[in-house]
Amino acid sequence: MANSVRIAAAQMTSVNDLSANFTTCSRLVKEAVAAGAKLLCFPENFSYVGAKPGDSLTIAESLDGPIMKKYCSLAKDSNIWLSLGGFQEKGDDSHLRNTHVLIDNSGNIRSTYRKMHLFDVDVPGGAVYKESSFTEAGRDIVTADSPFGRLGLTVCYDLRFPELYQRLRFDHGAEVLLVPAAFTKVTGEAHWEILLRARAIETQCYVIAAAQGGKHSDGRESYGDTLIIDPWETLLGRVLVRVKRIIALKLIQPNLVKSLRVKNKICKIGKPVAMVPS
Repeated sequence: MANSVRIAAAQMTSVNDLSANFTTCSRLVKEAVAAGAKLLCFPENFSYVGAKPGDSLTIAESLDGPIMKKYCSLAKDSNIWLSLGGFQEKGDDSHLRNTHVLIDNSGNIRSTYRKMHLFDVDVPGGAVYKESSFTEAGRDIVTADSPFGRLGLTVCYDLRFPELYQRLRFDHGAEVLLVPAAFTKVTGEAHWEILLRARAIETQCYVIAAAQGGKHSDGRESYGDTLIIDPWETLLGRVLVRVKRIIALKLIQPNLVKSLRVKNKICKIGKPVAMVPS
């Protein structure tokens, strides 16, 4: 594993056009490669955001279908790892899976994670959104070894459930947490950054959070604010809330994770914490 490696996180405003979104992703990959990045993280729903309910079910495909094959070829041709957050993977006739796909620089799918915690909200007099009505929840916690450390795969609403991140860190050895998202504007303004910083502190992991930002085809507005945070909770990179389709680049140091964990030992939530003086 290299002592340091340049990674990138993309901010997008995906629409209901698979080809247009792929063109945007291809351009961002080109920019990331030109800047020396070895990993590029895309947000949830990177390939498609429908204009009306049911659209995502209509375009959902298996992981060996033509949509994912294009992204695998993009990774291979560009010699870069891709974190594809929130792909509409085909399930049964009435459900899809919100699947985080990790592709290596040879174009191979290294790992897949199906979103566990589905976003169901019914605000009196406000928004109603029930992801569970068309999405099958995942069951498995997933990590993957990479040249950038051991990656912990999650998606968006998972961020509100710290036990998942505790298990990624303590049971599965995660060193870098990937959090692709499409947070709403209201919840993003209130909680997005503080939750990401909390996950970094309590796990001593890097956190890479690629976000959707802006208004989509269905009129929904995503918060944006793509962030890269180190294990000491230092903000390393940011794409501003209102800025679209820009990448944040940063060197990450896998050895920093090990160093901090030696100096500041923590245990799972609920167990005694032993601090070693630095």
